[in-house]
Amino acid sequence: MAAAQEVVTETPTVEAPPKRAMTLGYGTSLALLGLLALVPLFAKNFIIFQMTTLLIYALAVLALNILTGGSGQFSLGQSAFYAVGAYSSAILMEHANINYALTLPISGVICFAFGYLFGKPALRLSGIYLALATFALATAMPQLLKLGVLEPWTGGVQGLVVDKPDAPFGLKMSQDMWLYYFTLAVSTAIYIFSVNLLKSRSGRAFMAIRDNEIAASAMGIDVARYKTLAFGISAGITGVAGALGAIAVQFVAPDSYTVTLAISLFLGMVVGGVGWLPGSIVGAAFIIFVPNIAESISKGLSGAVFGVLLFLVIFLMPHGARQVAMFGQRLVGKLWK
Repeated sequence: MAAAQEVVTETPTVEAPPKRAMTLGYGTSLALLGLLALVPLFAKNFIIFQMTTLLIYALAVLALNILTGGSGQFSLGQSAFYAVGAYSSAILMEHANINYALTLPISGVICFAFGYLFGKPALRLSGIYLALATFALATAMPQLLKLGVLEPWTGGVQGLVVDKPDAPFGLKMSQDMWLYYFTLAVSTAIYIFSVNLLKSRSGRAFMAIRDNEIAASAMGIDVARYKTLAFGISAGITGVAGALGAIAVQFVAPDSYTVTLAISLFLGMVVGGVGWLPGSIVGAAFIIFVPNIAESISKGLSGAVFGVLLFLVIFLMPHGARQVAMFGQRLVGKLWK
């Protein structure tokens, strides 16, 4: 009996944040959305492009957060799903002449199936072994995209060039501005879906598995089903992010989706706060802008400067941006009283 109790009370691999701490309030969310909507009105096209990239990476980090922060499964292979989504969109646009907007759900479905099928054999793995398996997937994907048999579709080493879409309905805005608003709309819809998912029965099953897999199974939760479902949903959202990235950059190539991208996305999740969905945009901002800041400090030692900055962030904020948000919330509450 004591042994069984010891198993059930085992410390969870991923820290479980309270449900109320996983999202922002309605007022704060609307204020942030309004601020993001105003950015293109006062920024140049290059800044708008950077903000579009920020939203795309935030989607990919959000997808990883659902997998790791939601169900407690570690993955270092998100770059593979990102690449599949990007190539799916590029191939559909260039070879099938399908509208760019329609390629997003198709890419999401393809990546969902890919992630679900990958999650099936991965059920036998957990912890560091699952991370190594996904790491192997991320390492192999760029080489698979270079295979000669796929070259007529993928373009091989040269990759594919895609056209950036114009604003529809005769709207007088630049391509960058339209793509930013389009990406913002897609990101907002997926964020709302993710929040509702984690509040649903499936989300509660994810978090029960994350907290204690044995206890979740004893409560009647189909662990295998929900773990593979979490993998599929995470891969599907990452695929949509990859498709948006291909449209924004107007180019896809195998060397753009190396394991470095997978590690960057994992880093963004940690900096943003594991299990805190709004932190995805903070983590995306970190992996996009902090390397540029490090390079501006010292071009020759940019990697070392980035490592020092990363160490300081992790040392001062071990729970990521969620820790800062909770501290700010408490401070505002005290000042209000």
